[in-house]
Amino acid sequence: MDFNQERITTVHDFRIDGKTIMSSLEELAEERPMTLLIPMLYEEIHGNSLDNIIDCINESTYLSKVIIALAAENEKKYIEVKNFFSRLRIPYTIVWCNGPTVAQVIEELKERGLDITMFSGKGKDTWISLGVASLDSYAIGMHDADIVSYTKLMPAKLFYPIVEPDLSFFFNKGYYARIDMDNLIMYGRVCRLFLNPMLNALLEKTKYSSNFLKYMCAFKYPLSGEFGMTSDLAINIRIPGDWGLEVGLLAEVYKSTALKRISQMDLEFYEHKHRSIGDGSEGAIQKMIKDITKTIFRNLVEVDGIDINEAFLQSANVLFKRIAQDRIRQYHADAMCNGLNYSRHAEECMVEEFSKIMFASGKEYIDYPSGVLLPDWKRAISAMPDLREKLKDAALHDYNTYK
Repeated sequence: MDFNQERITTVHDFRIDGKTIMSSLEELAEERPMTLLIPMLYEEIHGNSLDNIIDCINESTYLSKVIIALAAENEKKYIEVKNFFSRLRIPYTIVWCNGPTVAQVIEELKERGLDITMFSGKGKDTWISLGVASLDSYAIGMHDADIVSYTKLMPAKLFYPIVEPDLSFFFNKGYYARIDMDNLIMYGRVCRLFLNPMLNALLEKTKYSSNFLKYMCAFKYPLSGEFGMTSDLAINIRIPGDWGLEVGLLAEVYKSTALKRISQMDLEFYEHKHRSIGDGSEGAIQKMIKDITKTIFRNLVEVDGIDINEAFLQSANVLFKRIAQDRIRQYHADAMCNGLNYSRHAEECMVEEFSKIMFASGKEYIDYPSGVLLPDWKRAISAMPDLREKLKDAALHDYNTYK
């Protein structure tokens, strides 16, 4: 455990008293209502996480609402999810984001001149549900639906720095140790072996002149899906529509608010499902790295005006491999001292693979530099002033119709 501060405020868990925080949130809830947003796939009701998550949320009585941002293939699966959440005692809304009723609203938005029909997946689902959540919330917290190690303190930690008037941060990012303590395995491969070395390589390549890269490096776990933010910030930022969601969101926060209004909070140990490396170029982790690479490059151009060409890419890739290999030696030492199961060879092989994907993705970005960002909600509201209300009504319609 450390007590270091970064360019953004780091809130460590030295001795956080969960009862005190939750009691404070209860008092603040009337003036600063809080909505918890959970994006999820239908399949996750059959996992080993959501039962415990619901039990913990039921104890989080400071919450004014829970919004389930659901992706389900058909009416039958929607009904299963609806029945699954029937034991949730906190008021909740299920937004069937890829269902026909919501799709009809999105088509109406297209007719108004704003087309987001080409988007799909978690980014679009998050965008839709943030709009609904922002209608009557001061703060919005979000986390995934596959967290095995979930506790009732987790959402409280996401909200507290946002709604406590003596702090009043606009954005709070969760971070944690990705260690499986049962099997003694160190996870977080994409963050440890790709994103952190990549950011540091780019920082070195730009001669440490990029404040954007320094900001990104200040986050202890930039790929975490857990965060809290004010509703005002939520409707003023763009949401990435691909697997670059987490880093793209951090980039949008950087462009939209002062560093002193941004914090990160220690969520301790964290366990959820682990994605396989996959075989094809569109395998889960490959696709994630591809989209993250393009997101970082696009923001380097937008924020710092860096010229991304093939020569830049080649030297950045060489620096990336050197830094990633240095990290492997460091993680090996950490693992040995903590008795973790760790294979330097396997991690070296991953870095080789990550390097190839980074270079290929960089070349794709150079050829096609356009981004995949959904519009901010301010623009969407200007195109269709009652869009949020219509999406909320669509969710209510589905809930009352499909039984």
